[in-house]
Amino acid sequence: MYVNQHRRVATAACTALLTAGLAGCSSLGRTAVGPVDHLSTDGQVVVVNSPLVKGCHRFGPAGASAVKNGTLVDLIVYHSPNCGGGQSAYIATELSNDVTAGTPPWRSYRFVH
Repeated sequence: MYVNQHRRVATAACTALLTAGLAGCSSLGRTAVGPVDHLSTDGQVVVVNSPLVKGCHRFGPAGASAVKNGTLVDLIVYHSPNCGGGQSAYIATELSNDVTAGTPPWRSYRFVH
């Protein structure tokens, strides 16, 4: 009987430690390993290495006329500066997207996770 009770206590303790450990790791800032390259509308090549997976990222004041996703995570680009509304485009890992003639530049992006 004592052995069974000891096992239950040990199992509960291990479960609590594992849960605490996983909760602590989830708050770490995960990055999308690899670069997000874009061509600004004024012709500059900009490379952002391993941006955070969470949140909305902006391309800068000029926006982007072309985007290449060199990360390990798919992303979505938007014409708005806040990753919402209007048209968007899905760019899978190792693919790229050019803005269609007559449409505004890409202003922001977020990762699909």
